[in-house]
Amino acid sequence: MKVYFIGAGPGDPELITIKGMKAIQRSGYCIYAGSLVNTELLKSLPPHAKIYDSSNLSLEEMAVIYKEALEKNMDVARIHSGDPSIYGAIQEQMHVLNELEIAYEIIPGVSSFAAAAAVLRQELTLPGVTQTIVITRMEGKTPMPAKEHLSVLAAATPTLCIFLSIDKIEDIVKILLPHYGNDCPVAVVYKATWPDQKIVCTTLSDITEKVRQEAIKKSALIIVGWMLRKNSERSVLYSQGRK
Repeated sequence: MKVYFIGAGPGDPELITIKGMKAIQRSGYCIYAGSLVNTELLKSLPPHAKIYDSSNLSLEEMAVIYKEALEKNMDVARIHSGDPSIYGAIQEQMHVLNELEIAYEIIPGVSSFAAAAAVLRQELTLPGVTQTIVITRMEGKTPMPAKEHLSVLAAATPTLCIFLSIDKIEDIVKILLPHYGNDCPVAVVYKATWPDQKIVCTTLSDITEKVRQEAIKKSALIIVGWMLRKNSERSVLYSQGRK
């Protein structure tokens, strides 16, 4: 018996790894991340599988399910949205499994920041523009270390991928303006790869109003950076003189 932490990808059910799908197909138990996971994936579970929505469960309640699966010697598909290593809260679950002496494995998935770049048709690192991507969030229930405040991270003007913070877009703009300027391009991608996906592309000075107009209040990634202008030097990788 094993618990599989599976990255289900951003929403499109075809953006799951073959390994992740095989784990789902053989699991007698499934705990999935509620509305963040496309329920089409659940159709691949065995007919007898027990299915639980993790948005209604505490860590202790999940532990009970893991123990029951162990007693029945059935694998558990613990399905997370995107990639479970980013804001997935899997470390505490693995701690519980260690205490229960239950084997587990992590199967990575396509993160929403990669999916957002794909639907934007945008490379996030461009020669002569930026070679650094920062994945971060604004402080919410989970506090941010002082050295990781957005104003500190923004000083070098990297490509910013800001998760779980669309409700704080006005505060984000105020923090970033001194570093990036009014004309810096911004993209907000709501539910990347889902049928109801929305894309808003504008500048820092206009993004707050555009987000309000589109009534985007959750499930959106904010990408900030000059690479969104798509102007860059030619890559050395494919240069004729690289040899």
